[in-house]
Amino acid sequence: MKLEYAACSDPGRVRAINEDRVWAQDFAASEGEPFGLFVVCDGLGGHQAGEMASYWAVETVKHELAPYFTPRNPRATVVLAEEDLKADPNLTKPVQRMLRSEIAGQIRRAVDKANQVVIGYAHQKPLEAADAGTTITMAFIWGNLGVIANVGDSRTYLLRDHRLRQVTQDHSLVATMVASGQIRPGDVYTHPQRNVIYRSLGQKRKVEVDLFQETLQPGDTLLLCSDGLWEMIPDEGKMVHIIESASGSEKACRVLVETANEAGGEDNISAIVVRIK
Repeated sequence: MKLEYAACSDPGRVRAINEDRVWAQDFAASEGEPFGLFVVCDGLGGHQAGEMASYWAVETVKHELAPYFTPRNPRATVVLAEEDLKADPNLTKPVQRMLRSEIAGQIRRAVDKANQVVIGYAHQKPLEAADAGTTITMAFIWGNLGVIANVGDSRTYLLRDHRLRQVTQDHSLVATMVASGQIRPGDVYTHPQRNVIYRSLGQKRKVEVDLFQETLQPGDTLLLCSDGLWEMIPDEGKMVHIIESASGSEKACRVLVETANEAGGEDNISAIVVRIK
């Protein structure tokens, strides 16, 4: 499998500072499947607080998962395991479950470390960043395995067979109100308290991280984005059309951001489009 991707971020038409941060990278060893790491963070807080919170969150996750993206030790234990499996194919499923659990655990630890770093930054800069925080949505891809982590209301979608499915769940007041039947799903785009979230990095010492696992297949596309994108394009069919009609991930990413700006650009806008080939 191969990954074709692009990332873009824009301040939008209302805000002067872009507090979003994005990161996209992949690594393919000479043998075996590629690794990919894709992260979108939406900073929260006062002057420079959100901007720095999202920066440190992305940098920490990159650092914590860096061993997967270095030439010296890419999938070393996995390669050995695959060699051992040739003698006993019945071991395949247990080993795969172990590897999936190991990767999920490392991702959870990486996000938890990012939370501690954001809290530490706020303590070091109490005047500028006492309320520093950030959302995070990220996808770690190894071959056909996609592990997705989420804290806050930035989202990861999976586009398959012309249908866009939201993989993550928003940790927001309006999402809770939809779940309890107080408002309709479409109201989340216009509700006056739509920007109130109850979970973010930097909020508490212990952060609860949602993890999702997806078995990816050629033809799939992942879309990671901040709320500045999905709030401005409430029609998921329109997002599907933009992605599927684009000549590549870079074009899709650019048009998504342009469309969000044309709809008002009320917040910072970030998107990562990853095509699985």
